Amino acid sequence: MPENKLIIFVKNEEVGKVKTRLAESIGDRKALQVYQGLVKHTHSVTLPLKVNKEVWYSIEVEHDDVWSKGHFKKKVQMGSDLGHKMTDAFKTSFEKSASKVVIIGSDSAEIDAEIIEEAFEKLAENDVVVGPARDGGYYLLGMNKFHPQLFEGVEWSTDKVLHSTLETVEQLGLTYTKLKPLNDVDTIEDWLEVKDQLLKRPIKDV
Repeated sequence: MPENKLIIFVKNEEVGKVKTRLAESIGDRKALQVYQGLVKHTHSVTLPLKVNKEVWYSIEVEHDDVWSKGHFKKKVQMGSDLGHKMTDAFKTSFEKSASKVVIIGSDSAEIDAEIIEEAFEKLAENDVVVGPARDGGYYLLGMNKFHPQLFEGVEWSTDKVLHSTLETVEQLGLTYTKLKPLNDVDTIEDWLEVKDQLLKRPIKDV
């Protein structure tokens, strides 16, 4: 049976390895706390979704963490950079009979279940769906067929990511739609913008 698949990219939660730009302002340990809050938020909004869900770790699978709650399959990202890792994740999913594949990260405090559901709905009429991040990247990408070209020649972690991706979409003659823009938490400014709405249990002194 064809399936809808949601892929969630996460980083292993290590001090000094996550939210490094934010850490320049608040320190490594507090940056880790912020990331843990973002991960918990991402888990809570994806938990009720009626799709096949996979969480892909940056280094190794964690066997006893928040993702152990709910029907999440666990895998490890493969590749030398973000583009290669996403290419592998999409390719693997479509090879295993997925009909619509959506990928998200774990950096948005504003994403919710309705946005992700909308992404799958949009793929019924569009080849590609993208959720623009306000920093020039994207917080969500979905497609109903594998198009590896979308991950080629992209300057990752820059404000050119979204523009470059959509330029390739248009060059390929694909149809696409955009979801509403959201904030990805990368800097202290990003964090202060969403701090209050994200945490049910606020992080003290951040």
